[in-house]
Amino acid sequence: MSNNRSNRLVVPQAKEAMNKFKMEAANEVGVNLKEGYNGDLTSRQAGSVGGQMVKKMIESYENGLK
Repeated sequence: MSNNRSNRLVVPQAKEAMNKFKMEAANEVGVNLKEGYNGDLTSRQAGSVGGQMVKKMIESYENGLK
């Protein structure tokens, strides 16, 4: 079995910016996200943070097309 993790950043230097983006998205949906381990989050909470991030990325892309 391989230990290949699919959640690696393509640009490792973007880690700090992605963490900030994740914290902003969590704040917007009312999820108490903390630095480090967040294994106490429910699937629904974690999904809402990820969904908010995707929503904001799509909005940013669409605004760039205008």
